[in-house]
Amino acid sequence: MNQKMKIFWIVLLALVLSFSVFAQNNKQVVKKIIEIGKTDNQTMKHLDVLSNRFGGRPIGSDAYENAANWAAYKFKEWGMEVIMEEVGELPVGFNRGPWFGRLIGDRAMNLHFATPSYTSGTKGVQRGHVLIEPKTQAEFNRMKGKLKGAWVLISGKNSGWPIDYTARGDKLRDSIKVLNEEIDKENRTIRIYNWRNRKAGKSKKLKPYVEEPALFYKEMVEAGILGIVQSSKVPITALYDRKNLHDMTFETLPAIPDIKLNEHQYKIIEQMAKERQYFQLEFDIRNHFKLGPVKYHNVIGVIKGTKYPDEYVIMGGHLDAFDVATGGVDDGSGVTPAMEAARLIMKAGGKPKRTILVCLWSGEEFGLYGSKFWVKKHKDKLHKISNMFNRDGGPTVANSISVSEAMWDDMEKICKPLNDINPDFPFTMTKRKPRAKPKYAGGTDSSPFAMQGVPTMNFGTADPKGYNFSYREIWHTDRDTYNMSIPEYQEHTSIVTAIVVYGIANLDHLLSREGYYLEE
Repeated sequence: MNQKMKIFWIVLLALVLSFSVFAQNNKQVVKKIIEIGKTDNQTMKHLDVLSNRFGGRPIGSDAYENAANWAAYKFKEWGMEVIMEEVGELPVGFNRGPWFGRLIGDRAMNLHFATPSYTSGTKGVQRGHVLIEPKTQAEFNRMKGKLKGAWVLISGKNSGWPIDYTARGDKLRDSIKVLNEEIDKENRTIRIYNWRNRKAGKSKKLKPYVEEPALFYKEMVEAGILGIVQSSKVPITALYDRKNLHDMTFETLPAIPDIKLNEHQYKIIEQMAKERQYFQLEFDIRNHFKLGPVKYHNVIGVIKGTKYPDEYVIMGGHLDAFDVATGGVDDGSGVTPAMEAARLIMKAGGKPKRTILVCLWSGEEFGLYGSKFWVKKHKDKLHKISNMFNRDGGPTVANSISVSEAMWDDMEKICKPLNDINPDFPFTMTKRKPRAKPKYAGGTDSSPFAMQGVPTMNFGTADPKGYNFSYREIWHTDRDTYNMSIPEYQEHTSIVTAIVVYGIANLDHLLSREGYYLEE
């Protein structure tokens, strides 16, 4: 055998041995991930910190900043690199304190209510009588002296947003006042007709006024009302003041509380007010503001690739959460399995070939701020992303995945160990047909990536043990708390996520994008 042939066989043997060692190491890492994930899973501990130590986490709040710093601290503790990526800033910050309310009178009761973020609290404990809002100028003039110190019931159903007190909102209300004045004139004529023809039994129906909640908002505030109260379906949805937030200053902070009250209690109080019964409402709402600008960041944990450091697999969810509850599900149930997946990979000694990014997105609830920012800033990286995993759909268990034809062989090998974790949660794969890339950003952080052609396959989830979870029950409501997440589902999902993400990161190639999206 000549010298060249000897070198060839030596190199080939070395390659085979290195591949065998790598494959064996890879199996050992996966085995270790499963072992640690089953015996020392920390997912619910992470969620406890996010939900019960920090609470609701809208951007601009101390709770969000605390959560971001804590997540960065944990990534460093686990041996990961950390990127605190500044996304933007808000002119004013907001922190929510405790709140309570009660009806004082013959039908005394504690009140179930909420207020949107970036709306006013009370000036301590405030007690006052109750009025129903005026619908015409004449009605306002008749009751304006009584408005001072009153809680005013306004029309409409709460959709989560506060009343719009911008100049645009004032303009809309002014146009409706004009319409209602015309209707009032017609109704005066109808009343006269009905009076004159009462003996003949002839009558005409009065025309209804155009409904607009808090029609005399500005005038009522100037008259000295304590706040406005609107009916809300249960569970109560509370969002934020999106129309005023970005122009808000300490000179233009909202003046009065905007209370969204349990619809059943509202109905009782409205009837009592119509009957002109004497009773009072008492509220103590501690909504606090802080001087801005307040910066907010994506928190990105990095597990550096050993062979392809400039290629990526992304996993994560959004770190921010509305603060009327504690963000235990939306999106604590997405953030914490991703964090735990990263911890499991690091603890198991994983050294992926390509870089894993654990992205905790900022400002998703305010408009996908964090993910949109990342996509715009890192356009050069988009074609190097194997897949972007985003969990933002609740605490049900990851038990399936839909993959394209071109990805099938790779994903079948990667997903094989998933059926060795827990027989209660068998894992299945299905074929995914090509779909059109979305033209507009949707309601979750994967959509800005999908718009740019990045694969965003995600885990299918289910509730196989029948915990009767309902996402609509908690979505943006006061029920989005820690206890609504399901520990065994969350923990299993963290293991599944770790194995699949690690497996994709260890391929010798990026996942094929062929047939994932429809050709344009």
